Amino acid sequence: MPLGIDCPMEFWTKVEKNQSVVVDFLLPTGIYLSFPVSCNANLSTIKQMLWHEAQNEPLFHMLSDPKAYVFTCVNQTAEQQELEDEQQRLCDVRPFLPMLRLVTHEGDRMEKLINSQISILIGKGLHEFNCLQDPEVNDFCTKMRQFSEEAAAHRQQLGWEAWLQYSFPLQLEPSTRSWGDSNTSQISNPDLLLNVKFEGSRESFTIQVSTKDVPLALMACALQKKAKMYQNLTMERPEDYVLQVNGRHEYLYGSYLLCQFKYICSCLHSGQTPHLTMVHSSSILAMRDEQSKPTPQVQKPHTKPPPIPMKKPSSVSLWSLEQPFCIELIQGSRINADEQMKLVVQAGLFHGNEKLCKTMSSLEVSMCSEPMWKQHLEFDIHICDLPRMARLCFALYAVTEKSKKAHSSKKKPKKEDFPIAWANLMLFDYKYQLKTGELCLYMWPSVPDEKGDLLNPMGTVHSNSNTESAVTLVIYLPKVAPHPVYYPALEKILELGRHGEHGPTTKEEKLQLQGILEQRGSGELYEHEKDLVWKMRHEMQEHFPEALAHLLLVTKWNKHEDVAQMLYLLCSWPELPVLNALELLDFSFPDCHVGSFAIRSLQKLTSEMHVPSVALRFGLIMEAYFRGSTHHMKVLMKQAEALSKLKALSDFVKVSSQKTTKPQTKELMHFYMRQDTYLEALSHLQSPLDPSMMLAEVCVEKCTFMDSKMKPLWIMYSSEEAGSGDRVGIIFKNGDDLRQDMLTLQMIQLMDALWKQEGLDLRMTPYGCLPTGDCMGLIEAVQHSDTIANIQLNQSNLAAMAAFNKDALLNWLKSKNPGEALDRAIEDFTLSCAGYCVATYVLGIGDRHSDNIMIRENGQLFHIDFGHILGNFKTKFGINRERVPFILTHDFVHMIQQGNTSNNEKFERFRGYCEQAYSILRRHGLLFLQLFALMQAAGLPELSSSKDIHYLKDTLALGKTEEEGLKHFRVKFNEALRESWKTKVNWLAHNLTKDNQQ
Repeated sequence: MPLGIDCPMEFWTKVEKNQSVVVDFLLPTGIYLSFPVSCNANLSTIKQMLWHEAQNEPLFHMLSDPKAYVFTCVNQTAEQQELEDEQQRLCDVRPFLPMLRLVTHEGDRMEKLINSQISILIGKGLHEFNCLQDPEVNDFCTKMRQFSEEAAAHRQQLGWEAWLQYSFPLQLEPSTRSWGDSNTSQISNPDLLLNVKFEGSRESFTIQVSTKDVPLALMACALQKKAKMYQNLTMERPEDYVLQVNGRHEYLYGSYLLCQFKYICSCLHSGQTPHLTMVHSSSILAMRDEQSKPTPQVQKPHTKPPPIPMKKPSSVSLWSLEQPFCIELIQGSRINADEQMKLVVQAGLFHGNEKLCKTMSSLEVSMCSEPMWKQHLEFDIHICDLPRMARLCFALYAVTEKSKKAHSSKKKPKKEDFPIAWANLMLFDYKYQLKTGELCLYMWPSVPDEKGDLLNPMGTVHSNSNTESAVTLVIYLPKVAPHPVYYPALEKILELGRHGEHGPTTKEEKLQLQGILEQRGSGELYEHEKDLVWKMRHEMQEHFPEALAHLLLVTKWNKHEDVAQMLYLLCSWPELPVLNALELLDFSFPDCHVGSFAIRSLQKLTSEMHVPSVALRFGLIMEAYFRGSTHHMKVLMKQAEALSKLKALSDFVKVSSQKTTKPQTKELMHFYMRQDTYLEALSHLQSPLDPSMMLAEVCVEKCTFMDSKMKPLWIMYSSEEAGSGDRVGIIFKNGDDLRQDMLTLQMIQLMDALWKQEGLDLRMTPYGCLPTGDCMGLIEAVQHSDTIANIQLNQSNLAAMAAFNKDALLNWLKSKNPGEALDRAIEDFTLSCAGYCVATYVLGIGDRHSDNIMIRENGQLFHIDFGHILGNFKTKFGINRERVPFILTHDFVHMIQQGNTSNNEKFERFRGYCEQAYSILRRHGLLFLQLFALMQAAGLPELSSSKDIHYLKDTLALGKTEEEGLKHFRVKFNEALRESWKTKVNWLAHNLTKDNQQ
């Protein structure tokens, strides 16, 4: 390739095996060289080649040892990059130009290598953090680096058992009752046959133990059998061993029964023999030492930095300032609106969702690109009453007079608001100092709110990173004292709170309080009820500690005396149950001391880097994690490389499939996957979906892509798990937002755990799903399964009749489960059908058709693709396409009754499963409400307002008694059964559309 021709990203994804590229080299001596280099050559090899060529050039004697130099290039983002990792190949580096410059190493090489790897993993160069010149960012980096290094050093000192527990947490069934009396009937034989071998040995033993034995008993049996076979006189101790699942990073240890481990349960359900390996403690210690190797880094003193000063000698306490809080609104810029409109700025002070005082609005000014206000805005709150987490929220909007009607010409014309942009600002910095001076806010574009709210207090407090085109607003925060103003330290707050009033209460008031807490639940309280709750705060601490959230909501955060009393009370508040502590993580409770209390209560129990407001915070946290877990970086680097290759492959398939047939595109896809760069990147890595599973060799011939719009890749692997002849499949999606799918699957997984805790195993299949980037991610391919559409079409002669062939599913299941296995398969179908009927109804999962409901060959039914949840159903011509509460068709009933329509006993048992599952979820309804409320600020399209949360309240009938709730569900159950013919009509239309498209 001649000098000056660039190497776009597509070039590096299409290079053939061992193809050479002419690369230009610039030496530190100023000598220029050019020669062909294999794309598969790593930088270390290229440096050796360069040194060989340079020997014949002038000034070679001035060069130092090759290790003293490092290559630099211009990367695909037009930035100069030091290539510290010399094991990278040229095709992995992908320079924008085929030019490499050799420069002298500066600083610590290992430090630079780690920084480079961290930058790749977080998708953001660490130099970007330094360029911010933000004292808070720099302070956080320093402290977190020290914390991470101390944590890594502590891990290195752990004993082998403690290190094993930290590195490989147990994978247990959700409940100890999972194999109790209600389920033992499912095990034909309580004895368990296992295949056990010793590490480093090819020979294995078949051992029979009880499912009620613990791992230690199993290991003792294995050691006895080994001693007997090899006639060892010295008996080894089972306490020095641990059991590992073959081919997986998963271990069985502790005092749990064997039937409580997920791996053993899975084998019992599938009828497979568990394969385990006895690993000696010395191997675990060797693994610990390998992963805990100290990384050479720039030596820094390990003394703890001084605490952040809360109050300096030359400072002023916020509580001493009793004048009103005010700001100066100066001007805006880059505003685009109709010239006939007027511009207005609205400003409000908030603490979480609570408005601290009346919002203020500016004067109306004429529309122009740089409007001037120069207006003083005074808020109805004293500076001393500003809470620590107060945020100042702005909204810029345009107003215009509504068009006048003839009959209302005498009335004063109404005005209409058109939101333009918004911005938020914390009033205190991270050192508790009140901000002052002129500030330029880069605003975010407004999205119309269904309530008509202009201010967005839940939005980020970071400025829009698109500073070149964002609307800007310049404000001035006046200097209110001769010295910096600080929020009081905790000691001062508690000192004031200690002297709070605590008047006597009557028995009648206590009964009223109990009634409020029991009857009003999480609903809005009346003013007199709020006053009573505040008055009875000490009684709440003693008798109703779980109701802390109610007390925090009625606290007047715009009165510093009340805040001090609340925080003083919080210091002695009993720890909360997990469910109540979760509620305190909601945006409604922003106070840092409340958050710390919630975290302490939760200790008895885990990003979206493309979003600018998220990238900084989580980028810093991830950097800190990698500083303390450098061994994990290697695993993640391998995964990141594999995802990069899958992204390039997906982009190619999308383009190619538009130009050629599917077989041709598939052949080209296989051609690229056979290249060394792809084979090496995609093979032998930990599965991002399940870190305990190793993905061995990629099976190129079994890989394909699907026909849907985004052309998802179907990648197949051989598994390293012994005794499992199945391949492992993952689906790579590029172009779909999988966050909502992941949230829905996590909720189904939580439901499954709650049911199992009550002894109800509904054989759910909450498959793995992981967003890995912006509209990109992985999905677990569930093996040995098919869609209902495919089963019906394959069992029918005509697509038009397939949806109405009620025998299709039963005949298919009979073919997969001959003889006695059929009864078990139908029972699994009955249980899983009940689970998904309840789950899809409660979560309001829509767009249910025969291509997103699947059945496994063992009978388990499960749903996929969760693009519509919480009742946000599809409509066509204004008509709701979801006509039933959940999917319960007559062919499902036909399957449950095993083809015998008079078999009402089986159907009533199915109905009983549904009602039991629904009742269990109702008892945990508050948990689901709180979890969804915590996700409301995540930006999911169908979880954006309180209306979406209220949908859950309705489906769970949370305002009703147990009997009323069950009656509510029975009505929905009968409706689903009665209206199931409408579902069949929808499926018919779907099948015909699908057939026409093919």
